[in-house]
Amino acid sequence: MAEKPVLVVMAAGMGSRYGGLKQIDPVGPNGELIIDYSIFDARRAGFETVIFVINWKIDALFRSAIGNRLSRVIHVEYAYQDLDDLPEGYSVPGCRVKPWGTAHAALAARRLIRGPFAVINSDDYYGPESYRLIYDYLTAHPDGDVYEYAMAGYLLKNTVTEHGTVARGVCQVDGEGCLTAVTERTRIAKDGDNARYTEDGGATWVPLPGGTVVSMNLWGFHRSFLDEAAARFPAFLDRALANDPEKAEYYLPSVVSQLIAERKARVKVLTSGDKWYGVTYKEDKESVKNAIRSLVKSGLYPVSLWGDN
Repeated sequence: MAEKPVLVVMAAGMGSRYGGLKQIDPVGPNGELIIDYSIFDARRAGFETVIFVINWKIDALFRSAIGNRLSRVIHVEYAYQDLDDLPEGYSVPGCRVKPWGTAHAALAARRLIRGPFAVINSDDYYGPESYRLIYDYLTAHPDGDVYEYAMAGYLLKNTVTEHGTVARGVCQVDGEGCLTAVTERTRIAKDGDNARYTEDGGATWVPLPGGTVVSMNLWGFHRSFLDEAAARFPAFLDRALANDPEKAEYYLPSVVSQLIAERKARVKVLTSGDKWYGVTYKEDKESVKNAIRSLVKSGLYPVSLWGDN
C-alpha cells in the first residue's frame, strides 16, 4: 500500500525580524494561530500526519502552545533542526549561529519520512486550495524514471509586505506549467503594483513584475528529494565554509533547480487562486488578522476553528 502524503512544517526559526516567536501569536477570532489554519486546511485536503521541524530551544514552548493542542486533531511528530546535524567530517564553524536553511530543515525530518510529503513554512497562510492541489498531485503522481514533484505558485504582488523586504523563490515556468528554474531572492521589496530586489545591500535594485510566479515554500516531494538533498549537502558546505561560513544557507529551491537542470526531476507548478498572507514583521499582523476575519465571515472557516477541541 502506498504511503499517504505527510505534512512537514518548518518552524525552527525564532522570528528574528518579527521580534519574537511569531508562530504563537494569535490571529484568529478565538486566539487561533496561522498554523491552526494551515493544519485545518491540510487536514481537510487529506493529510493525516504533521511533522513539526523545530529547534530544541523552543521545544517546550512550541509543544505547550501548539503541538499538544493540535495532537488532538491530527497525528503530530517532531524533528529537530540542529546546527551540528552535518555529514561526517564536517563541523560547525565558530562564527555560525544561523540555521543552515530550508533544505537542511527538510533533512531534519528524513528519519520520519518514507513516502511523499509536503513542506510549508509555519508562519505563512497558504489557503485551502493549495493543500488540496499538492495532496492530490502527490497521490496521483508517484516517482518514475523522473522524480515527480510539485510546487504551489503565487503571484509576487500578492506576497510582498508594506513593511520591509522578503525572501522569495522567483520561478520560471514553461508552456506545460512545469518549473524550469527557481532563484532565491532574499531581499525583495514592494514597488507599487510590482516589486524589486537587491543583491548589494540596496545600492542597486532590479525590477520584478507583480505577475511573476514565486514559491512560498509550499512544495510537494517524494522521499527521493531527501536522498538527493543529503547527497548534495557536502558540496554546499564546501562552498559555504569557504565563502560565507556565517550566513550561507542551503535552500530548497537550490536543490530543486539542480535536479531540474540535470533532468532528474519534473516540478509541476500548481497555480492556486488563494491569496497568501504572512507575518514577516510585527506591522503585518493587523492585516493578517483582518484577512482571517473576512475569511471566517465568508464561511470558509468556522468561528471556533476546532470546536470543543
